[in-house]
This record gives sequence, structure tokens and C-alpha cells, in this order.
Amino acid sequence: MTVDQQLVNELRTLVECESPSGDLDATAACADVVDKLALDRIGAAAERVVVDGRTHLRWVFGEPKILLLGHLDTVWPVGTLARWPFTVDGDRATGPGAFDMKAGLVQMFAALSTRSNLDGIAILVTSDEEIGSTTAVDLIESTARGLSAVLVLEPSAQGALKTARKGVGMFRVELTGRAAHAGLEPENGINATVEAAHQILAIASIGRADLGTSVTPTVASGGTTVNTVPATAVVNVDVRARTVAEMQRVQAALESLTPALAGAAVKTTAVNVRAPLEAAMSDKLFARATDHASRLGLEALRGVEVGGGSDGNITAAIGVPTLDGLGAVGDNAHAEGEWVSLSAMPERAALVAALVDELLEA
Repeated sequence: MTVDQQLVNELRTLVECESPSGDLDATAACADVVDKLALDRIGAAAERVVVDGRTHLRWVFGEPKILLLGHLDTVWPVGTLARWPFTVDGDRATGPGAFDMKAGLVQMFAALSTRSNLDGIAILVTSDEEIGSTTAVDLIESTARGLSAVLVLEPSAQGALKTARKGVGMFRVELTGRAAHAGLEPENGINATVEAAHQILAIASIGRADLGTSVTPTVASGGTTVNTVPATAVVNVDVRARTVAEMQRVQAALESLTPALAGAAVKTTAVNVRAPLEAAMSDKLFARATDHASRLGLEALRGVEVGGGSDGNITAAIGVPTLDGLGAVGDNAHAEGEWVSLSAMPERAALVAALVDELLEA
């Protein structure tokens, strides 16, 4: 087992700067740490792009051909580190956000530090990926558009690269009825909670398990007091689909929902939609990565399709070839005890460096 202590130290520094997506001050502080890491590794400070008070980091060298993409935010609230500190045990390092995806950022800058000339490279580190990249999407698209490739340093569970990701859609279905006293004159009301029940069943029926499409009603709420016929209700919906066509079909179906109760109204709003990263957008890059892994004497690469989305979905959706999962090798993303293989960190950094070299020469 070969462990690069500099990589371990850099990972510790990043993990110990907690950065939950919803905390703008914490993510800005972590952006400072990432910027310093980059300055130490590649000798260049980031351009800070602030959108709605949120800080993203971008580096652009010459006329870019490729983009290296990652995020610094995590799902772990400030204070998690106090009960679950960064810890090294043999080949494993654990800590909040170590796997998803602070180790990937460390590996990315380590890979680029091997180059004397960074011309042709763009780097983007966002700070709201875990909550849908709502402030970063335009920045991601404008940075990636027209490039030949995007390499995403998201983690790889048990080493498998993400050659396809399902599209992710978050929708809000609002039901409107009419309030009335539940004891004196319930017949004068239009029960939005009952309408929600009808719509929940209709929504669930839109899914196509045979095509890998899930349409899941999740958080629902309605009403004001126990003795009032509810005038409003809300159903949130999680959608996952393998193809752009399926995502479009589901969105059209949700937007076409009609009320079951006379006088009720239904309104569907797309809160956040990420198109799928289809296998066709990654297959050539995956073949190149497989070839480089063999040349470097690394374990043979595997490619998998996963249900979770990433910023790679955004770049694939605008037609840029995208390979995801080039970051940390480990497991348990978003779960207590997520971990990183320390011996795999220099290996994956070398793989990314080899891919960058080839793509810039192409």
C-alpha cells in the first residue's frame, strides 16, 4: 500500500473546513481553503464567481479545450466534525465530505500539478451541487459549452466510474380547493387534501419501472387546522429517468395533471430538472480511461449507471462529452462513515493526469 502523505494532509485540511450547502459563510470559507490548495499546487488563484451570495471558483488557462469539474459543498451540517472527526485507519480516511467529494478536489489539483503548462484547461468548483446547483447551472453551462470533454471528479463507489447517470427532476404540485368549516358546512368546501390523494396516485402511476423511470411522491402537506376543510395542499415529486425522452415524457405528464374534484385546481412547477447523462456521452472517454488505467498498471476500470445526478448531467445535456466518477475510491456517500481509499488517491490522480495529457494533445 502506497500512501502520499501530502494528499492525506490536504484532504484533512479540506474535511476539517465544514461546508454544508445551505451555509453561505461556511461554503465561502471552504472556497478560501480550496483556493489556497490550488495556489500551492498549480500556482494560480481562482476567479471568484458570486451568484446570489454564493461563491464558486473558476480557473481558465488560455483557450480551454477541457473542463475539470467538482464541488466543495457537502450534506453534513456544521458541528458534525465534533462527533465524527477526520480519521485515518490503515488505508481508509473518514470524515464528513471526505468521499463526496473533497478527496476528488485534492486529486484534481494533484493531477494538474504534474503539468508545467495549463493552457487549454478550465477548472470549476461549485458550492451548491448537493442542492441542485441552482446558482451554478448557468456558470457550468457557459464554462463547458463548446469544449471537447468534461472530467468530473465526483467519487466512485468501489472504484466504478459513472458512465451514465439518470436524469433528476424535482417537481412541486400545488392543489387548490376551498376552505369551509369541517363541522358546520363541509359540503361547501373543496378538500385540497383529498385532491392531493387523487393526484398522488396519479403521479405514482406515471413511473415506468421497465424503463428505469421512477416517479415518487415524497413530501406532502395540506390544510391549516383540524376543523377546517383544507384549501391548499402541496405534493413534492422526485423523478429519475435514464433518457432525455423519458424525462420529457414525465414532465409533460406532470404538467398535464387535471383535478379529480369539481372546482379544484392543480398546478405543477418544475423546481429543478437535470437531464440524464446518457452512456453515449461518456463511452469514448471511458474507453480512453480504460486504456490509460491499463498502461498505468491500475486495476481494470468498471463503468456503472447510477440514479443520483451531478453537475456532469448539466454538461452532458448541452452536448459535451462527459466522464464522471473520476474522484475518490471508497464508499458510503451521504452516510455516516463515508470513507476514502488513501492508496487509490495517487492512482486516480495519475489517471486524471494521463487523460488530461491525451485530451489536450488530441
